[in-house]
Amino acid sequence: MALATPEKLLLAAPRGYCAGVDRAVQTVERALELYGPPVYVRKEIVHNKHVVEQLRARGAVFVEEETDVPEGETVVFSAHGVSPSVHANAEARSLRTVDATCPLVTKVHVEAKKFAAEGYTIVLIGHEGHEEVEGTMGEAPDHFVLIETEEDVDNLEVDDPDRMAYLTQTTLSVDETDRIIRRLRERFPNITGPKSDDICYATTNRQLAVRQMARECDLVLVIGSRNSSNSNRLVEVARDHGADAHLVDNETQVQEEWLTGKRVVGISSGASAPEELVQRLVEFFRARGTDDVSEFEVVQEDVRFMLPREIRKALAARA
Repeated sequence: MALATPEKLLLAAPRGYCAGVDRAVQTVERALELYGPPVYVRKEIVHNKHVVEQLRARGAVFVEEETDVPEGETVVFSAHGVSPSVHANAEARSLRTVDATCPLVTKVHVEAKKFAAEGYTIVLIGHEGHEEVEGTMGEAPDHFVLIETEEDVDNLEVDDPDRMAYLTQTTLSVDETDRIIRRLRERFPNITGPKSDDICYATTNRQLAVRQMARECDLVLVIGSRNSSNSNRLVEVARDHGADAHLVDNETQVQEEWLTGKRVVGISSGASAPEELVQRLVEFFRARGTDDVSEFEVVQEDVRFMLPREIRKALAARA
């Protein structure tokens, strides 16, 4: 049987690693170099199976909770951020902590503390159970209400509608979140929000690229893990803009029936997916005979974050 061979591949740009993920992965790598294995990591450092497996092979030990780390050992907190209670538990166990929380998530935590201190009810737009949401709400549990949809806004009851603020998870759908915020402002005209958008630049840019690319594609494949919020949103954006779309961990998950009759295939990857997985998917199509491969660049990114202070100090002391 002849294999379905698309005529053309479009590679969304930007795609893949964002600055926060790059920093978090490097943080674990440097901690392993500086302190030697085992280095414990609370939760997955970033939501990507491939990255987690590679770090595990180098001596990182992934645990669910900081209380699972033996006393006195080194623990890295993931890019998604943690609540103050996690820091307190780590201190009680005399753990050496390295905080790899993305600076853009830290910004949301700072806003949460400010609004809580001013006595606001804080409406957090986000996905229940996501680590970032748990960490943010942990800053002031008594002040938060979590919502996920416009319908949740309609059912929202608060004590003082004039003392309300909203914050958002950093990896949401830009369009959907805009609609929810508009609905919040309609229902609660005095609600206040952050000075600048909480959805991070990388989430916004990757969605923008996929939105424009999808219009020219019959199929969009997004590389990312099932538990990656921003990767799932990319699939939704592609579908909303007229393309078939599927989330895959790697090229082995591409199903033959997806490719039947597909002329132009777009590829993107979530903010925690390494570029080597994209290149493996490109090779998968090249092996079938697809030669026309081009970048579909929408914006350029040049954001970089410094490594956590603990790592910078240890590196400087070793130099």
